[in-house]
Amino acid sequence: MVYKSEGGDTHALKDIDLNIQEGEFLAIMGPSGSGKSTLMNILGLLDTPTSGTYMLNDQKVSKLKEKQLASIRNKEIGFVFQQFNLLARTTVLDNVLMPTIYGNIPNPKKKAEDLIEMVGLTKWISHKSNQLSGGQIQRVAIARALMMDPSIILADEPTGNLDTKRSEEIMALFKEINKRGSTIILITHEKYLAQYASRIIHIQDGNIIKEERAK
Repeated sequence: MVYKSEGGDTHALKDIDLNIQEGEFLAIMGPSGSGKSTLMNILGLLDTPTSGTYMLNDQKVSKLKEKQLASIRNKEIGFVFQQFNLLARTTVLDNVLMPTIYGNIPNPKKKAEDLIEMVGLTKWISHKSNQLSGGQIQRVAIARALMMDPSIILADEPTGNLDTKRSEEIMALFKEINKRGSTIILITHEKYLAQYASRIIHIQDGNIIKEERAK
């Protein structure tokens, strides 16, 4: 992946060869500037690689148009970000229902209620997100990410704004979601969080430098 500017080309990723299995829990680790965010953006179809091929569920997505990519993102990828990205003055239920604006599913309200129950927030279903704790807000974000039954959950530093106890609760929830069959891709710089994954890759200066199985 190359970013061009007046000051010269920046090679954010170099010769990345990565295969992620369906149902895997993968952690991608690296320091700031390592290229892990660029890799995340490519995996999440938020950015297009300047060269190479990206296959997602047996479909070559590297060269698709933005409208096609947006459709795949909505159906196949659930995003959980460090900054939560919820609507502050909107209820838990309506935040979870947000993805259905861009895609139809049968009986969305029942589906949202079931997901809210799964993340343990039924009692807060009518609360607005600005009335919740950080850990509760991230649980809402996870329920929202699952709303369209995506094959992949992409979690970018999902516990970065949480204390250790809440972080462990969120990671245990990801572990449970993975056991139910979803592929989890976790972007993190925290070793203890990466250990929740089944495989860890380390990226530095745009290259994958090491791969290991979590203990």
